[in-house]
Amino acid sequence: MSSQVTGSSSAWRMLRMRNFGPFFVGNAASASGTWFQNLAASIFVYELTHSALLLGVLNACQFGPVLLLSPWAGGIADAFDRRLLLVYTQSAAVAISATLAVLVWTGAATPWLVIGFGAALGVVMAISSPAQMAIVGSLVPRADFPQAVALNAMTFNVARAIGPLAAAGVIAAFGIAPAFAVNALTFLLFVGALLMVSPTPVPRVPRSSFRDSIGLVRADRRLAGYLAIVMAIGITTDPINTEAPAIVHAFGYSPVWAGAVVGCFGLGAIIAAVAMSDRVGPSRRQMARNLLIFGGGIVLMAASPWLPLALALVVLAGFGYLNVNASATAQLQLGVAEEQRGRIMALWSIAFMGTRPFASLVDGALASWAGVRVATAVLAIPVLLAAAILLRSPSATREPETVGLPGERTI
Repeated sequence: MSSQVTGSSSAWRMLRMRNFGPFFVGNAASASGTWFQNLAASIFVYELTHSALLLGVLNACQFGPVLLLSPWAGGIADAFDRRLLLVYTQSAAVAISATLAVLVWTGAATPWLVIGFGAALGVVMAISSPAQMAIVGSLVPRADFPQAVALNAMTFNVARAIGPLAAAGVIAAFGIAPAFAVNALTFLLFVGALLMVSPTPVPRVPRSSFRDSIGLVRADRRLAGYLAIVMAIGITTDPINTEAPAIVHAFGYSPVWAGAVVGCFGLGAIIAAVAMSDRVGPSRRQMARNLLIFGGGIVLMAASPWLPLALALVVLAGFGYLNVNASATAQLQLGVAEEQRGRIMALWSIAFMGTRPFASLVDGALASWAGVRVATAVLAIPVLLAAAILLRSPSATREPETVGLPGERTI
């Protein structure tokens, strides 16, 4: 209990910081708006086509640019001013989202046009994501970095809990077009937040190649292990993000209920963020346990006969997801120097989001062939395998490690 109180006090202190506070709020708003975009696009495509496969195509087009562009985006994030890079990319996202809202409002949008705009936003996300993750370290003192990483992870999961539910309400009350307009507004809020902060200057590096990014992992095999865990997590989360309309339809509910599935997953992640306090470096056994909670919750959700029970299991899965994902992400950033974080987070983007095009297509194809429940259970296999590997590792019984900063000794 005392550790949770300490963690909550530390989090509140950091949210009051001049730099981190506005960034946190703006980032949370933008992340919430992204769920408006995702849910509105998924419902728009599914209601017009009733195709689980096209839902997979939608997400593949959205996340495909991450796989293609992240090798260069990491070098860009380390070579240029990260704040200005984010201002430009988020401004472009405002224009794209606002245009899509107008097209849907006027009735000019088609499923393939919405998919195309999703791909355009995917390009923006691919370029901005490494900088967006790497800039966190320059907004807080070094001693607060582990907690800042955990809070930044919490940002996306607060959005995951609030965004889909709010989006479902807006869509039910006002329609699809206003949801896209809300997304444009949240990008604009993030631009305003970025203009308010003054990150600590970071040493610039010359434009680097993707081979340089791979060299970071070759130099430390632990980084490769954390990236493998992040990749498994990204694959297993795909049914929640991609097939939520089809999942609720399998339970006999309207596609609008897809927001409840995604929102409950985010709720579990928020509970985990509060519970984990300052712990961002668990032992392998703890990481394995969280992977089992995550994967087991997904499999049980897929087998559930009732939607209310399925939603409760989704909360459990979200709890395991946040614990292991925040820990792996923090260790990746702490394992390299400040001027290398753009490149390591580009690899993170490839591992977490770059696998989504393939996962979405496999997910959609399996859902069309064997049903969405089977597809959801099958995509939980990677995290369950990762848990088994960690449990079989000779070092799985070691005591939890104390997280340190690059260049500092850890116990």
